Amino acid sequence: MKRAIIIVIDSMGIGAMPDCKDFGDIPECNTLKNVCEFNGGLNVPVLESMGLGNIQDFKGISPVENPTAQYGTMIEKSKGKDTTTGHWEIAGLVSEKPFATFPDGFPKELIDKFVEETGCGGVLANCPASGTAIIEKLNDEHHKTKFPIVYTSADSVFQIALDTDLIPLETLYDWCEKARRILDEGGYNVSRVIARPYKIIDGKPTRISKDRRDYSMVPSRTVLNEIKEQGGRVIGIGKIEDIFSKSGITHAIHTGSNKEGLELTLKAVKEELDLDKIAYKDYKKQESKFDLIFTNLVDTDMLFGHRNDAEGYGRAIEEIDTYLAKILPEMKEDDVLFITADHGCDPTVPGTDHTREMVPLLIYGHSVTPENIGKITGFDYVADRIRTLAK
Repeated sequence: MKRAIIIVIDSMGIGAMPDCKDFGDIPECNTLKNVCEFNGGLNVPVLESMGLGNIQDFKGISPVENPTAQYGTMIEKSKGKDTTTGHWEIAGLVSEKPFATFPDGFPKELIDKFVEETGCGGVLANCPASGTAIIEKLNDEHHKTKFPIVYTSADSVFQIALDTDLIPLETLYDWCEKARRILDEGGYNVSRVIARPYKIIDGKPTRISKDRRDYSMVPSRTVLNEIKEQGGRVIGIGKIEDIFSKSGITHAIHTGSNKEGLELTLKAVKEELDLDKIAYKDYKKQESKFDLIFTNLVDTDMLFGHRNDAEGYGRAIEEIDTYLAKILPEMKEDDVLFITADHGCDPTVPGTDHTREMVPLLIYGHSVTPENIGKITGFDYVADRIRTLAK
């Protein structure tokens, strides 16, 4: 049985796209390069040995004479700089039309419909905002009114935050599902509805990452669907099942941190993950012809990129490297590993939003000949390589 493993280091872009200004970004954005500079270099011996430092001049990540992987740069075709757009393109779906954004907040008719269908009584905020800042600002009012905090960002997102000690988590998920249906039926072309639960911890509103859920639009056909239809297994780790609205997924497990996602990926590679426990109800157990293990590591983006924490971002990359040292030796003869990103989120430039960037690509496996694969137009290059493997 052949297997492909995709690890997406969320937001680890490597330089501004030529059209970055059209997305409100500056040419100086380069998430990995600037994180390396800020930290005086990173200690990532495995990524270095694979050829990450051969792609570009990253402080502390040296080029190597004999890299262990294929290495290159991917340039996005889709019109976007968000998680959904990037992951969909990695899976073979190019988004020609950008998702809608709401720099002035959501229209009144949409909010009125949401309030009516959820019975929430009203909403707070309805504006672009940093999630951590808006819950701190409006927490007292939220407790007074019990209205959810609804906000957006530079991305195409409808985010709902509430204190789950005040309003049950199940209610939050229900409201998100209703919002997803209202947006789809109304043709608003919003990429994701995001549940943002939080609690008061040590007197401070604190988001609970493990209970976050994303409700994406349903993608049209991707390589995930192809693998599933051909009798293979698609194992989503992290928020993968949310990004694809379960389309093309056979097994899935959410994570509360990068560490948990990396440990689960290691277990999956070692064939120690309890697949029966995380299989979808409609999955008919059979001998798999091809496995795709698809992992999203969100901490780099959610905890550090959006919060302008370049030091934390660097530590997160170093943590990933320590797990790669464990994962690579467990790979079987026919396994192929793809390490990449979905967009940028440079914590060193003004703003807290995603940045329109190119992404790195490292491809490793016993059957992969290490070489420089240069600049590639389209994240869907990954899907094409996986189709070839799955034949």
